[in-house]
Amino acid sequence: MRAVVWRVEWLTLGLIVCATALWFAAGLLWTTSLWWVGLLMMPFLAAFHTSLQHETIHGHPTPWAWLNECLVSLPLAVVFPYRRYRDLHLRHHRDEHLTDPYEDPESYFWCEADVHRMNDFARHLFALNNTFVGRLLIGPALTIVGFTRTELARLRQGEAGVRMAWALHGVGLIAVVWIVTAVFQMPMWVYALCVIYPALSLTAMRSYAEHQAAENVGARSAIVETHPALALLYLNNNLHIVHHASPATPWYDIPALYRERRTQYLAANENTLFKGYRDIARRFAFHVKQPVDHPLMYRTQAQTQIHTRENA
Repeated sequence: MRAVVWRVEWLTLGLIVCATALWFAAGLLWTTSLWWVGLLMMPFLAAFHTSLQHETIHGHPTPWAWLNECLVSLPLAVVFPYRRYRDLHLRHHRDEHLTDPYEDPESYFWCEADVHRMNDFARHLFALNNTFVGRLLIGPALTIVGFTRTELARLRQGEAGVRMAWALHGVGLIAVVWIVTAVFQMPMWVYALCVIYPALSLTAMRSYAEHQAAENVGARSAIVETHPALALLYLNNNLHIVHHASPATPWYDIPALYRERRTQYLAANENTLFKGYRDIARRFAFHVKQPVDHPLMYRTQAQTQIHTRENA
């Protein structure tokens, strides 16, 4: 019993409590002269809450998955059911499939055939989404639409666990809507436009440069050496190759691990390093970082067909 208690990560547990309490306190400012302070704080707190959800998905801060889920189950960013985020994100951690538009649920790539079937407007829209500014402005909307469509399809097909995930999410949504509208006395449209969407943009800023298409699996995960405040917002997930190499490592141990093995990580990811998000913005603000269609997908499919014929 003592060994189990020792595994509780009190720092992360404290952050969960503080983030939720600060979100609540910021919301209560809505009916005061400091309403604008609360409205500035809440998107960062909602984005931080998604970082904390990510931490719980990987087994923190307690040994009990059910308790970890309960600790972050209030959906401050509203859109994604915790259990769907959990299941899809763990699929994303099959590194051999990183960026694959079929196998990686967090990929922003499309296969070449699907891109050819798009109309010009859709192709331009997704190309804009592959710029840094575009990802912040339209990325959350595209994510919401795409996620909703695929989840509705899964619900219709009766995929295991999806209905329960959405039912539990519905309970959390009712709680958030009641708190926002009845306790904070904030219109839900204000919360949607001024909290949810900016929070998703903040998350998109982090995820924009996390992955890229590459032959080498290690080169598919990037490193962003950023300001400590942003590193805290993302719980050091900006050092993304470290997280993929050691997904069970708690957020507060990642910087030391990175410093210790920096040379090895840079060799593994072929020096895919950004000096902060300003560096990313400077290079890709209005320039497509990678094409909409997966640059290796056609070749991969052809190689798979050859491999299949050779082993038939």
